[in-house]
Amino acid sequence: MKTSHKTAIILSSIVFITIAGCKNKKNTAEDTPAATAENIVQLTAEQIKYADITVGSMQQQDISGMLTVNGKIDVPPQNTVSISVPLGGYLKNTQLLTGMHVSKGQVIATMEDPQYIELQENYLTTKAKLKVTELEYQRQKELNQNKVSSDKIFQQTEAEYTALQIQLKALSEKLLLIGINPAQVTIGTISKSISVKAPINGYVSAVHANIGKYAAPGDVLFELIDPSDIHLSLTVFEKDIDRVKIGQKVMAYTNNHPEKKYASRIILTARNLGDNRDAEIHCHFDKYDPVLMPGMYMNADIETTHSNAYTLPDDAIVRLENKQFIFIQQKDGQYVMTEVQTGISDNGITEILNGDSLKDATVVTHNAYTLLMKLKNKSEE
Repeated sequence: MKTSHKTAIILSSIVFITIAGCKNKKNTAEDTPAATAENIVQLTAEQIKYADITVGSMQQQDISGMLTVNGKIDVPPQNTVSISVPLGGYLKNTQLLTGMHVSKGQVIATMEDPQYIELQENYLTTKAKLKVTELEYQRQKELNQNKVSSDKIFQQTEAEYTALQIQLKALSEKLLLIGINPAQVTIGTISKSISVKAPINGYVSAVHANIGKYAAPGDVLFELIDPSDIHLSLTVFEKDIDRVKIGQKVMAYTNNHPEKKYASRIILTARNLGDNRDAEIHCHFDKYDPVLMPGMYMNADIETTHSNAYTLPDDAIVRLENKQFIFIQQKDGQYVMTEVQTGISDNGITEILNGDSLKDATVVTHNAYTLLMKLKNKSEE
């Protein structure tokens, strides 16, 4: 019994040690890049000299690149104006056409309605009543102070005087609402029509009415756009958001004329993601071109910068089967082809995304392609 028990313990210990040893070997293999016959190139000293191979190490430096995105021309809400008549009316006259330029204060339409006459009539009538009531108020006030009239009569006169003041003020504001100056309303100036003026300098983007059409209060007659703040709205996907910052330079262009570039800069980035895991950024054009119309689709290249990125010369990176590799020098003319993940490229250098794990390696920085050719020739032998 005891012998069997000891034998079981010994066997269990052997199994445990074997499993642990296998795990240690596995971890070591995962931590160290595999060097196999398939990815090793061996050169003699003479071959190295003939191949003109140069070695070096990765450098940390700022690198600029291009992020290509798309979007459209947009106008902020404060630069888009919808024109309507608060009290409604019939459109008597307008010369507006879509695309026409208008100046602030310019008469863009004439409206007619009997209620305009009624409003001016009520204003003048109330104004006349107020004048008479004011005189009576002053008279009753003096009589009340001398105890000649009762407080009740004075209070009634005061209330009527106050009510007329309120009524006149309300009518005055209504006249201003439809563009009529109350101070210029007289018996001889009562009119059935009013003028609609442009509140901004800009362009007509839409016309929603025609001569003789009745417009109810709130109906939009025209839409105007002020192009002074026209901007470019671009869509950036979640994976690229960290590459976009306020102030970055943007070169925009259309599909029809990609050679024509429009310089702009990022002025605002969204703080939230949309349903498609993207964010909206806004750019201002350095110089506005009238051919850029709201709603027009645009492509754009954003100049991005990565600070202290690990980089290698483009000549150090070779491509094979849609992957990127570099050659790391080992010893005695031995070079190991190692896969890398690349980022942006600029002026002959490329960002190495997994550079931190290879920062101490001696890398072939020139003529790495020669090593790739020798490796491929070896595999074909």
